[in-house]
Amino acid sequence: MNLRALIDDAARRLEASGVAFGHGTTNAFDEAVWLVLWRLGLPLDELDAVAEQEIDVEQQAEVEALIDQRIESRKPAAYLTGEAWLQGVPFTVDERVIVPRSLIAEPLADGTLDAWLSPDTTRVLDLCTGNGSLAVLAALAWPDVKIDATDLSREALAVAELNLQRHHLEDRITLRQGDGLAAARGAYDLILCNPPYVNQASMTALPPEFRAEPSLALAGGTDGMDFVRKLLQGAARHMTPQAVLVLEIGHEREHFEAAFPRLETVWLPTSAGDDQVLLMTRSALEAAR
Repeated sequence: MNLRALIDDAARRLEASGVAFGHGTTNAFDEAVWLVLWRLGLPLDELDAVAEQEIDVEQQAEVEALIDQRIESRKPAAYLTGEAWLQGVPFTVDERVIVPRSLIAEPLADGTLDAWLSPDTTRVLDLCTGNGSLAVLAALAWPDVKIDATDLSREALAVAELNLQRHHLEDRITLRQGDGLAAARGAYDLILCNPPYVNQASMTALPPEFRAEPSLALAGGTDGMDFVRKLLQGAARHMTPQAVLVLEIGHEREHFEAAFPRLETVWLPTSAGDDQVLLMTRSALEAAR
């Protein structure tokens, strides 16, 4: 059997099993490519170059065992491989953190946020940092800034520390433990936040792959806005005069607008649509209070 046939077989098994995707892949074939190449120790971005490579019986058995594990455990593939990517940057992950997939990474990496930042921007706050992926991407995008990355979970911060070390950013990113803004220090020029925002009904309906992630990082209460309400009440006090806050709310726009009807926002385009990531200025937050 060659590699392509092995991947096709794995994809058929994943598809037939009804596993859910959304943690780095969106379909059975891409997930099969990821798992098979990882298991065989092959580069994940060079399928065409190795597609005709012959696979021996032992290798085939190793791959089949991994696919069995994915199907039976219903854990995201990233928990099985210990690694995930965001904007092409690799991150260490395990079950102490959700798999990095924040849409905020897109306007951060493509330069959209640059137009909103002052030339004097020096301090960034990444709230609910999880495994530290947004903080790392911010540090890579803006080499002159210092970043505070905060999270309520000490376990998540332990994973974030691994990623700071992995990308050699310990001197520019400071990890702080605390509940929301309680861990903030002073005022920031930019606040990034991918908070727990999934509403209660949606949490109940999540497939097992998503329920395998820490619920602390997902569940946002009845309407998904519990954390966001606290954040927006106090955010302006931690923002410099020209600062902006960038917030991800996923599919919760209706609930967000019901909770904050007077707040002026700017919706940022992403690959998932124009209604999942928004930007607010300090003046808009103060005016809506």
